Amino acid sequence: MQRARLIYNPTSGNEGMKRYVADILDVMEQAGYESSAFQTTPTPLSAQTEAARATAAGFDLIVAAGGDGTINEVVNGVAPSPKRPKMAIIPAGTTNDYARALRIPREDPVAAAKMILQGQTLLMDIGQANDHYFMNIAAGGMLTELTYAVPSEFKSIFGYFAYVLKGAEMLPGVRPVPMHLEFDDGTYDGPASMFLLAMTNSIGGFEQIVPDASLGDGKFSLIVVKTGNLGDILVLMAKVLNGGRHVDDANIIYTKTQRLKAARLDDGEMKINLDGEFGGNAPMTFVNLRQHIEMFANVDEIPKNNLPPDDAQHDYMAEVEHLTGHDVNGNGTIGN
Repeated sequence: MQRARLIYNPTSGNEGMKRYVADILDVMEQAGYESSAFQTTPTPLSAQTEAARATAAGFDLIVAAGGDGTINEVVNGVAPSPKRPKMAIIPAGTTNDYARALRIPREDPVAAAKMILQGQTLLMDIGQANDHYFMNIAAGGMLTELTYAVPSEFKSIFGYFAYVLKGAEMLPGVRPVPMHLEFDDGTYDGPASMFLLAMTNSIGGFEQIVPDASLGDGKFSLIVVKTGNLGDILVLMAKVLNGGRHVDDANIIYTKTQRLKAARLDDGEMKINLDGEFGGNAPMTFVNLRQHIEMFANVDEIPKNNLPPDDAQHDYMAEVEHLTGHDVNGNGTIGN
């Protein structure tokens, strides 16, 4: 019999996750897994340590229940291993971006667990940032630092609107910083208030920031906001809400890349945000690990333009490029 481990954060969802553990384990058993649970503790990296242990022990499935921070820790425990279990997620945080992208129920933990019974999975890209991993976003610059300024109790009470309120308070103080960014198609040296690497189309509860994100395609969507002007930023936010039209704005660099090197041009500090949490300081190198972890997802509900390319088509295209020496698909490389 296959084995599954539930790793859950008891403080997520206004400390309500504990009520659902027995029902979630029952669903996992129905899916054919011999199941057990681990409750995270206040010890730093508790979820990550347990995920690494379960992975090394040969578990076939790890279910991560909690907010995006807990899920990120579990990913960091799983990703370094050469043999990785499948993963399922049960969202219980504030914005639950990853669950939103995978169309997993965000209000009912038991319904989210039943995605395992549905049996649909996707091979998802994982980002590596120096020695850390992330599953949804990496970012740097003053526009991203508002996430560190929102107290956890404020998030629990006001949910996503905590970010909106804090962002409105901080926007007048946003200033661009001198950045050096190296990506697949070039280099940018100049002022920017933010760079953002995304692997799904859901960021901070919005689905239009990266409207054409393709899950599992081996590419980050890179957005660089070159302006720090309050009026320009407000216009960009309006364009996000108006069908994702910000990607064509002159104040934006928008491209796809498999790698990014990010640093400041001066001696100042630039904090890096990984999945909404502080992930260290630049300089930092980011690499997309294509289709690195198999995740349960509500595939039928994901828009077709966000699904990964067909593998047979991808392999055929790569073979043609090797034979001809031409970049047929226009992604800047031969055979990828």
